[in-house]
Amino acid sequence: MKKFIAATTLATLMSTSAMAETIGVSMALFDDNFLTVLRNGMIEQAEGMDDVDVQVEDAQNDVARQLDQINNFIASGVDAIIVNPVDTSATQAMSNAAAGAGVPLVYVNRMPVNVDTLPDSQAFVASDERESGTLQTVEICDLLAAQGKDPARIYVMMGELSNQAAVVRTQDIDDVIANDQCAVEIQEIDRQTANWSRDEAQDLMTNWLSTGEPFDALIANNDEMAIGALQAMKTSGIVMDDVIVGGIDATQDALLAMAAGELDVTVFQDAAGQGAGALDAALKLANGEDVDTRVYVPFQLVTQENMSDFTTKN
Repeated sequence: MKKFIAATTLATLMSTSAMAETIGVSMALFDDNFLTVLRNGMIEQAEGMDDVDVQVEDAQNDVARQLDQINNFIASGVDAIIVNPVDTSATQAMSNAAAGAGVPLVYVNRMPVNVDTLPDSQAFVASDERESGTLQTVEICDLLAAQGKDPARIYVMMGELSNQAAVVRTQDIDDVIANDQCAVEIQEIDRQTANWSRDEAQDLMTNWLSTGEPFDALIANNDEMAIGALQAMKTSGIVMDDVIVGGIDATQDALLAMAAGELDVTVFQDAAGQGAGALDAALKLANGEDVDTRVYVPFQLVTQENMSDFTTKN
Protein backbone atom coordinates (compact mmCIF):
# COMPACT_ATOMS: atom_id res chain seq x y z
CA MET A 1 0.00 0.00 0.00
CA LYS A 2 1.19 3.46 -0.86
CA LYS A 3 1.70 5.92 1.97
CA PHE A 4 3.27 9.28 2.70
CA ILE A 5 6.88 9.06 3.84
CA ALA A 6 9.05 11.49 5.74
CA ALA A 7 12.19 12.96 4.27
CA THR A 8 14.24 10.98 6.76
CA THR A 9 13.52 7.85 4.76
CA LEU A 10 14.77 9.33 1.49
CA ALA A 11 18.21 7.84 2.01
CA THR A 12 16.65 4.39 2.31
CA LEU A 13 14.69 4.96 -0.90
CA MET A 14 17.85 5.97 -2.75
CA SER A 15 20.09 3.21 -1.45
CA THR A 16 18.86 0.33 -3.58
CA SER A 17 18.25 1.82 -6.99
CA ALA A 18 17.17 -0.66 -9.62
CA MET A 19 18.72 -0.50 -13.05
CA ALA A 20 16.59 0.78 -15.90
CA GLU A 21 18.03 1.27 -19.34
CA THR A 22 16.54 4.58 -20.44
CA ILE A 23 14.75 7.34 -18.51
CA GLY A 24 13.05 10.17 -20.41
CA VAL A 25 13.00 13.52 -18.60
CA SER A 26 10.84 16.49 -19.55
CA MET A 27 11.83 19.69 -17.72
CA ALA A 28 9.50 22.68 -17.69
CA LEU A 29 12.29 25.10 -18.55
CA PHE A 30 16.05 24.81 -18.95
CA ASP A 31 16.54 28.55 -18.50
CA ASP A 32 15.89 28.54 -14.75
CA ASN A 33 18.65 28.50 -12.15
CA PHE A 34 16.92 26.23 -9.65
CA LEU A 35 15.67 23.77 -12.26
CA THR A 36 19.15 23.64 -13.75
CA VAL A 37 20.52 22.40 -10.41
CA LEU A 38 17.68 19.87 -10.21
CA ARG A 39 18.36 18.65 -13.75
CA ASN A 40 22.07 18.35 -13.05
CA GLY A 41 21.27 16.36 -9.91
CA MET A 42 19.57 13.73 -12.06
CA ILE A 43 22.35 13.71 -14.63
CA GLU A 44 25.08 13.35 -11.99
CA GLN A 45 23.13 10.57 -10.28
CA ALA A 46 22.86 8.71 -13.59
CA GLU A 47 26.56 9.18 -14.37
CA GLY A 48 27.40 7.32 -11.19
CA MET A 49 25.33 4.30 -12.23
CA ASP A 50 25.92 1.53 -14.74
CA ASP A 51 23.71 1.17 -17.83
CA VAL A 52 21.47 4.16 -17.09
CA ASP A 53 20.76 6.57 -19.95
CA VAL A 54 18.95 9.83 -19.12
CA GLN A 55 17.40 11.69 -22.07
CA VAL A 56 16.48 15.24 -21.02
CA GLU A 57 14.18 17.53 -23.01
CA ASP A 58 13.28 21.21 -22.53
CA ALA A 59 9.52 21.90 -22.65
CA GLN A 60 10.24 25.65 -22.89
CA ASN A 61 7.29 26.43 -20.60
CA ASP A 62 4.88 25.01 -23.20
CA VAL A 63 2.29 22.51 -21.96
CA ALA A 64 1.56 21.12 -25.43
CA ARG A 65 5.26 20.67 -26.12
CA GLN A 66 5.66 18.82 -22.83
CA LEU A 67 2.81 16.43 -23.56
CA ASP A 68 4.34 15.78 -26.99
CA GLN A 69 7.66 14.98 -25.31
CA ILE A 70 5.97 12.49 -23.00
CA ASN A 71 4.20 10.82 -25.92
CA ASN A 72 7.49 10.69 -27.84
CA PHE A 73 9.24 9.10 -24.86
CA ILE A 74 6.49 6.47 -24.71
CA ALA A 75 6.75 5.80 -28.45
CA SER A 76 10.53 5.43 -28.23
CA GLY A 77 10.20 2.74 -25.55
CA VAL A 78 11.76 4.41 -22.49
CA ASP A 79 11.65 2.44 -19.26
CA ALA A 80 10.29 5.35 -17.21
CA ILE A 81 9.54 9.07 -17.46
CA ILE A 82 10.31 11.97 -15.13
CA VAL A 83 8.29 15.18 -15.53
CA ASN A 84 8.84 18.62 -14.05
CA PRO A 85 5.42 19.99 -15.06
CA VAL A 86 4.98 23.26 -16.92
CA ASP A 87 1.42 23.54 -15.62
CA THR A 88 0.52 21.45 -12.59
CA SER A 89 -3.17 21.61 -13.50
CA ALA A 90 -2.47 19.77 -16.77
CA THR A 91 -0.89 16.63 -15.36
CA GLN A 92 -3.91 14.32 -15.57
CA ALA A 93 -3.41 13.92 -19.32
CA MET A 94 0.26 13.12 -18.74
CA SER A 95 -0.59 10.49 -16.14
CA ASN A 96 -3.22 8.98 -18.42
CA ALA A 97 -0.81 8.75 -21.35
CA ALA A 98 1.90 7.05 -19.31
CA ALA A 99 -0.47 4.72 -17.45
CA GLY A 100 -2.21 3.74 -20.70
CA ALA A 101 1.14 2.74 -22.17
CA GLY A 102 2.31 0.97 -19.01
CA VAL A 103 5.27 3.33 -18.56
CA PRO A 104 6.11 4.43 -14.98
CA LEU A 105 6.11 8.18 -14.39
CA VAL A 106 7.56 10.38 -11.63
CA TYR A 107 6.67 14.02 -11.14
CA VAL A 108 9.42 16.14 -9.61
CA ASN A 109 9.40 19.46 -7.75
CA ARG A 110 5.94 20.62 -8.80
CA MET A 111 2.90 18.83 -7.37
CA PRO A 112 0.56 17.38 -10.00
CA VAL A 113 -3.11 18.26 -9.63
CA ASN A 114 -3.94 14.53 -9.56
CA VAL A 115 -1.40 13.65 -6.85
CA ASP A 116 -4.08 12.01 -4.69
CA THR A 117 -5.12 9.62 -7.45
CA LEU A 118 -1.78 8.61 -8.94
CA PRO A 119 -1.64 4.94 -9.96
CA ASP A 120 0.82 2.54 -8.34
CA SER A 121 3.26 3.12 -11.20
CA GLN A 122 3.54 6.86 -10.54
CA ALA A 123 5.01 9.03 -7.77
CA PHE A 124 5.83 12.59 -6.75
CA VAL A 125 9.22 13.74 -5.39
CA ALA A 126 9.56 17.26 -4.01
CA SER A 127 9.58 19.34 -0.87
CA ASP A 128 6.45 20.18 1.13
CA GLU A 129 5.61 23.72 0.03
CA ARG A 130 3.65 24.32 3.21
CA GLU A 131 7.02 24.59 4.95
CA SER A 132 8.64 27.01 2.49
CA GLY A 133 6.41 30.07 2.65
CA THR A 134 5.79 29.52 6.34
CA LEU A 135 9.50 29.53 7.25
CA GLN A 136 10.06 32.55 5.00
CA THR A 137 7.16 34.64 6.31
CA VAL A 138 7.68 33.94 10.01
CA GLU A 139 11.34 34.97 9.74
CA ILE A 140 10.47 38.16 7.85
CA CYS A 141 7.89 38.99 10.54
CA ASP A 142 10.55 38.49 13.23
CA LEU A 143 12.99 40.76 11.39
CA LEU A 144 10.33 43.44 11.01
CA ALA A 145 9.57 43.21 14.71
CA ALA A 146 13.26 43.56 15.54
CA GLN A 147 13.30 46.78 13.51
CA GLY A 148 10.23 48.10 15.26
CA LYS A 149 8.11 48.03 12.09
CA ASP A 150 4.66 47.48 13.54
CA PRO A 151 2.42 47.71 11.60
CA ALA A 152 4.52 46.74 8.58
CA ARG A 153 3.63 47.46 4.95
CA ILE A 154 4.56 44.72 2.48
CA TYR A 155 4.48 43.75 -1.18
CA VAL A 156 3.98 40.11 -2.25
CA MET A 157 5.50 38.87 -5.51
CA MET A 158 4.03 35.60 -6.77
CA GLY A 159 5.29 32.92 -9.15
CA GLU A 160 3.28 31.52 -12.07
CA LEU A 161 -0.35 31.41 -10.96
CA SER A 162 -0.87 28.05 -12.69
CA ASN A 163 1.91 26.57 -10.57
CA GLN A 164 1.09 24.75 -7.34
CA ALA A 165 4.24 26.00 -5.59
CA ALA A 166 3.28 29.63 -6.20
CA VAL A 167 -0.24 29.03 -4.94
CA VAL A 168 0.88 27.29 -1.75
CA ARG A 169 3.76 29.65 -0.98
CA THR A 170 1.40 32.62 -1.28
CA GLN A 171 -1.22 30.88 0.85
CA ASP A 172 1.50 30.25 3.46
CA ILE A 173 1.94 34.03 3.77
CA ASP A 174 -1.78 34.48 4.36
CA ASP A 175 -1.89 31.60 6.84
CA VAL A 176 0.99 32.96 8.92
CA ILE A 177 -0.77 36.31 9.16
CA ALA A 178 -4.22 34.82 9.82
CA ASN A 179 -2.98 32.36 12.43
CA ASP A 180 -1.21 35.02 14.49
CA GLN A 181 2.21 33.55 13.70
CA CYS A 182 3.47 36.97 12.63
CA ALA A 183 5.15 39.08 15.28
CA VAL A 184 3.79 42.32 13.76
CA GLU A 185 0.62 43.55 12.13
CA ILE A 186 0.88 43.25 8.35
CA GLN A 187 -0.66 45.69 5.88
CA GLU A 188 -0.36 44.35 2.34
CA ILE A 189 -0.04 47.05 -0.32
CA ASP A 190 -0.26 44.85 -3.41
CA ARG A 191 0.43 41.37 -4.77
CA GLN A 192 1.14 40.46 -8.38
CA THR A 193 2.83 37.71 -10.33
CA ALA A 194 6.28 38.02 -11.88
CA ASN A 195 6.18 34.41 -13.17
CA TRP A 196 9.35 33.28 -11.35
CA SER A 197 11.32 35.67 -13.61
CA ARG A 198 14.12 38.03 -12.55
CA ASP A 199 13.42 40.40 -15.44
CA GLU A 200 9.66 40.49 -14.84
CA ALA A 201 10.26 41.04 -11.14
CA GLN A 202 12.55 43.98 -11.85
CA ASP A 203 9.86 45.55 -14.05
CA LEU A 204 7.13 44.91 -11.48
CA MET A 205 9.18 46.35 -8.63
CA THR A 206 9.99 49.41 -10.76
CA ASN A 207 6.25 49.94 -11.29
CA TRP A 208 5.56 49.62 -7.57
CA LEU A 209 8.33 52.06 -6.72
CA SER A 210 6.92 54.57 -9.19
CA THR A 211 3.78 54.87 -7.04
CA GLY A 212 5.81 56.31 -4.18
CA GLU A 213 4.13 54.02 -1.65
CA PRO A 214 6.33 53.51 1.44
CA PHE A 215 6.95 49.83 2.23
CA ASP A 216 8.88 47.77 4.76
CA ALA A 217 9.25 44.35 3.14
CA LEU A 218 8.97 42.32 -0.05
CA ILE A 219 8.01 38.65 0.16
CA ALA A 220 8.80 36.86 -3.11
CA ASN A 221 7.85 33.27 -3.99
CA ASN A 222 11.38 32.56 -5.23
CA ASP A 223 14.91 33.98 -5.23
CA GLU A 224 14.95 34.96 -8.90
CA MET A 225 12.07 37.38 -8.33
CA ALA A 226 13.61 38.66 -5.10
CA ILE A 227 16.86 39.39 -6.97
CA GLY A 228 15.02 41.18 -9.77
CA ALA A 229 13.22 43.30 -7.20
CA LEU A 230 16.51 44.07 -5.46
CA GLN A 231 17.98 45.28 -8.74
CA ALA A 232 15.06 47.68 -9.19
CA MET A 233 15.41 48.92 -5.61
CA LYS A 234 19.12 49.59 -5.98
CA THR A 235 18.55 51.42 -9.26
CA SER A 236 15.99 53.60 -7.48
CA GLY A 237 18.36 54.38 -4.62
CA ILE A 238 16.52 52.41 -1.94
CA VAL A 239 18.65 51.94 1.20
CA MET A 240 18.65 48.16 1.59
CA ASP A 241 19.02 48.31 5.37
CA ASP A 242 15.57 49.92 5.47
CA VAL A 243 13.76 47.10 3.64
CA ILE A 244 13.41 43.38 4.40
CA VAL A 245 13.51 41.15 1.29
CA GLY A 246 12.90 37.41 1.25
CA GLY A 247 12.93 34.70 -1.41
CA ILE A 248 12.92 30.90 -1.60
CA ASP A 249 15.40 28.34 -3.05
CA ALA A 250 18.81 29.45 -1.67
CA THR A 251 20.34 29.64 -5.14
CA GLN A 252 23.97 30.71 -5.49
CA ASP A 253 22.93 34.15 -6.77
CA ALA A 254 20.65 34.55 -3.77
CA LEU A 255 23.43 33.68 -1.36
CA LEU A 256 25.68 36.23 -3.06
CA ALA A 257 22.96 38.84 -2.56
CA MET A 258 22.66 37.77 1.06
CA ALA A 259 26.44 38.06 1.56
CA ALA A 260 26.21 41.59 0.13
CA GLY A 261 23.65 42.49 2.77
CA GLU A 262 20.80 42.84 0.27
CA LEU A 263 18.72 39.66 0.63
CA ASP A 264 17.62 38.98 4.20
CA VAL A 265 15.86 35.62 4.01
CA THR A 266 15.71 32.61 1.74
CA VAL A 267 14.70 28.98 2.19
CA PHE A 268 16.89 26.12 1.00
CA GLN A 269 15.16 23.70 -1.32
CA ASP A 270 17.37 20.74 -2.14
CA ALA A 271 17.23 20.82 -5.93
CA ALA A 272 19.92 18.21 -6.51
CA GLY A 273 18.35 15.96 -3.86
CA GLN A 274 14.97 16.18 -5.56
CA GLY A 275 16.51 15.36 -8.93
CA ALA A 276 18.43 12.37 -7.60
CA GLY A 277 15.39 11.16 -5.66
CA ALA A 278 13.19 11.39 -8.74
CA LEU A 279 15.65 9.35 -10.80
CA ASP A 280 15.91 6.71 -8.12
CA ALA A 281 12.11 6.48 -7.85
CA ALA A 282 11.81 6.13 -11.64
CA LEU A 283 14.40 3.34 -11.70
CA LYS A 284 12.61 1.47 -8.93
CA LEU A 285 9.23 1.77 -10.66
CA ALA A 286 10.79 0.60 -13.94
CA ASN A 287 11.85 -2.58 -12.17
CA GLY A 288 8.45 -3.18 -10.61
CA GLU A 289 9.46 -2.14 -7.10
CA ASP A 290 7.12 -0.33 -4.72
CA VAL A 291 7.64 3.42 -4.36
CA ASP A 292 5.71 5.62 -1.96
CA THR A 293 3.34 8.11 -3.52
CA ARG A 294 5.11 11.17 -2.13
CA VAL A 295 8.74 11.62 -1.15
CA TYR A 296 9.44 14.87 0.69
CA VAL A 297 12.86 16.49 0.98
CA PRO A 298 12.80 19.07 3.83
CA PHE A 299 13.12 22.83 3.42
CA GLN A 300 15.59 24.73 5.63
CA LEU A 301 15.56 28.41 6.64
CA VAL A 302 18.61 30.37 5.46
CA THR A 303 19.64 33.70 7.02
CA GLN A 304 22.82 35.76 7.10
CA GLU A 305 23.79 33.83 10.25
CA ASN A 306 23.83 30.36 8.67
CA MET A 307 24.21 31.03 4.94
CA SER A 308 27.74 29.64 4.88
CA ASP A 309 26.23 26.18 5.44
CA PHE A 310 24.51 26.37 2.05
CA THR A 311 27.06 27.97 -0.26
CA THR A 312 27.87 24.74 -2.11
CA LYS A 313 24.43 23.13 -2.11
CA ASN A 314 22.38 24.83 -4.84
